[in-house]
Amino acid sequence: MRDLVKTYPAPRAKRLRRSAGRRTGRRSGAATPAATAGSDAPEAPPGPVRACDGVGLDIHAGEIFGLLGPNGAGKSTLVRQLTGLLRPDSGGIELFGHDLVRRPELAARLLAYLGQESTALDDLTVALAAETTARLRGLAAPAARAERDAVLDELGLAPLADRPLRRLSGGERRLACVAAALVGERPLLVLDEPTTAMDPVARRAVWAAIDRRRAERGATVLLVTHNVIEAETVLDRVAVLDRGRVIACDSPTGLKALVGGEVRVDLVWRDEPPLDVPKIAELARTARRTGRRWTLRLPEEAARAAVAAVTGGPAFAELDDFTLTTPSLEDVYLALGGRDEGLVKA
Repeated sequence: MRDLVKTYPAPRAKRLRRSAGRRTGRRSGAATPAATAGSDAPEAPPGPVRACDGVGLDIHAGEIFGLLGPNGAGKSTLVRQLTGLLRPDSGGIELFGHDLVRRPELAARLLAYLGQESTALDDLTVALAAETTARLRGLAAPAARAERDAVLDELGLAPLADRPLRRLSGGERRLACVAAALVGERPLLVLDEPTTAMDPVARRAVWAAIDRRRAERGATVLLVTHNVIEAETVLDRVAVLDRGRVIACDSPTGLKALVGGEVRVDLVWRDEPPLDVPKIAELARTARRTGRRWTLRLPEEAARAAVAAVTGGPAFAELDDFTLTTPSLEDVYLALGGRDEGLVKA
């Protein structure tokens, strides 16, 4: 991918309705100003949305590459361009030597795509969804049935084979969609939040199946996620996106080394933090607050001093819990200037 740009037009401005006021003004003969606060003038419209702002990435064959960022960072827009569903305003996409901007129809032959929503499969049974997808990817009927049976066994879905997707739980339905994405051999798997709503057993089954395809068939995987733990666990490299731009790209270990001299300190207060304690008031100036939780990124010496101050003085009575951890990809994201919201750690 080279210098991809995609801009969505600005939404239309909404007009404030003040018809009752206008009628009153006409009855009294009062002059109506051209534009006043609370008048019938249109609101100032927001500008165009640059969802993809000069993105350039190289993904190596056989690796599991991740796009990490909060909702609205531009991940799904980037993926829709890669899969041929959306044409970029400018820039290029080359996949296995093919120009997908000029020939987006080739994407269906080169990759398997699992989107966030797969409602087209809802009325099919689990078995029929997998078999139909295999047939659409060019497999003959006997081969499609064999592939169907193999992937359902692999993911533990055989007991649900005759159930329609719309009658499954959220995690089961998502697992059935993964099964449909994995049938038929494609050199690139593009998976947008594949394990959403799954329990740990199902999640492990999905990643075992993906690793098997990489090891046995040389598949390349592009994972879209805002799950920090999943990103740190399964990815070879990860690009961190924010506001349509890549703000960092490296292995998870390499990215965490950017803030390697820091320690993350989480403090959870029972009720209100004791801001009358000078050291606590000092920590409050740099803490990121989420409800009763304070999160701080501090050098090692400062982290030790903070914990000593909290646990060894009058503030300890107000403390519910505390943890010290090495930096995560969330800490890297925030240190690089990402928005203070949107990533999850479950």
